[in-house]
Amino acid sequence: MLRLFGPLIAPIVGLGFVVALIFSIIVTPHEASEESASHRFHVEPKELHLASDGPLGRFDRQQLQRGFQVYKEVCAACHSLQLVSFRDLQNIGFTGPEVKAIANQWATETPSINPETGEAATRKSIASDRIPSPYANEVAARSANNNALPPDLSLITKAREGGAPYIHSLLTGYREPPAELPKDAQPGPNLHYNPYFPNLNISMPPPLVADGQVTYADGTNPTVDQMAKDVSAFLVWTAEPKLENRHQTGVAVLIFLLIATALGYMAYQNVWAGKKH
Repeated sequence: MLRLFGPLIAPIVGLGFVVALIFSIIVTPHEASEESASHRFHVEPKELHLASDGPLGRFDRQQLQRGFQVYKEVCAACHSLQLVSFRDLQNIGFTGPEVKAIANQWATETPSINPETGEAATRKSIASDRIPSPYANEVAARSANNNALPPDLSLITKAREGGAPYIHSLLTGYREPPAELPKDAQPGPNLHYNPYFPNLNISMPPPLVADGQVTYADGTNPTVDQMAKDVSAFLVWTAEPKLENRHQTGVAVLIFLLIATALGYMAYQNVWAGKKH
């Protein structure tokens, strides 16, 4: 077989090399320049330390409530939270009556059906409803955002590399593009420069524009950085609401394994105590 096809191997390899070289020269120079610009100006997320970090981390419920307030007053205008029910908010410290009031006063009503006509309608939300999307459907969402689809935030800290630090950095990272940024990497119409975003230009306008954009009931100073931290912590909870239970289970399992290991060693010593090795 080698004797039959051996003479063809060298020409085929050579032809493949030439084709690859031509393709890299002719087809991809613009893509390569964009990639190099993104690589040069892209910034890794800043460090963010939250109470839920680490194997023994626990949620700071005051911070989660502040983060929910930022979501409600700022983010909910564009972003959905479809995997979270209003009654889930009791797990971060809201009381039953508070949850009912939040649901009833939510800016977007819950989709429903008119029982008399059978036509689509809306109604006030109740505690068992999931938090409704600000848009009726994807077409409406794109139409309101220059054809960009705002992502659902329920699992955003799991879906984006960098998690909560990335969200915090992105929210606080908007700035004017540097003078040395190549022309083909400059933000176009309806785009905004943010070095923490992978391709540098993001369609979402800066959501947190000034200190004091929300007013915290607990007296915390609502700086842009603080609001970004709080909503990032809240989105960690929405993505993994059972995090504390998982940590507690892990600790219990480790304790059990340590005790079982100690008992096993003691049993081994007892069984072989009088035996010659």
